[in-house]
Amino acid sequence: MALGMRYFLAVVLVGLSQGVLALDVKLDANRDYVETLHDGRVVRIQRIQDTSHAVTGSFARTSRKCPPFCIQPTHVDPRVATVSEIDVFDFLENDVVTGTGVLVDARLPSWHKKGTIPGSVNIPFTVFEGEAGEQALADALYQLGVRKRGETGSITRLLESWGFLNGDLKTDRWDFSQAKKIILWCNGPWCGQSPRAIRALLKLGYPPDRLFYYRGGMQLWQILGLTTIEPSS
Repeated sequence: MALGMRYFLAVVLVGLSQGVLALDVKLDANRDYVETLHDGRVVRIQRIQDTSHAVTGSFARTSRKCPPFCIQPTHVDPRVATVSEIDVFDFLENDVVTGTGVLVDARLPSWHKKGTIPGSVNIPFTVFEGEAGEQALADALYQLGVRKRGETGSITRLLESWGFLNGDLKTDRWDFSQAKKIILWCNGPWCGQSPRAIRALLKLGYPPDRLFYYRGGMQLWQILGLTTIEPSS
């Protein structure tokens, strides 16, 4: 059964079991919640309904030593779009569910295991900064639709250099022609982990129009009272 159909059936079952919700604190003017897939199961993302709720713990802190916790620019790179929570909702409902996109938690595992945005896959920024021959990098790029290239003949290389055979989406080592759209995020506007991941991916040759930066990260996600999830062991 196709992934999209499995998701549709799962959503129907969740709706039947939970009933129709009418929430006071909505995501936006039109949506109470969104649903996406996380580790193969449907997860509902909504805001905390207690209007007196306040953020506590690590993400209630206003100040961290800079460096390394410096305020990040709005745009990591002029070629890479910066997105909002609304864009993330749409991405989770559409691209993540259909498998055409990946939401990447680019933080180190020690941060990820404390809680993550539903639908995310943890690929630490350090993996993307690794050496091109490292298996961890190849495995990570494979999840994103990127394939390692083998030996290629001189005629093929020539045609690619002329713009044929998706030559603009290939490097000597990687084939990005099937690369998925990905949104990368980390801890918030003071966190440099996802910006480093984006810069590393650009250096590898990842198409910039398929990269997106969610600058708000976990801190703004929690400030807005949005659902988080603890990853399974």
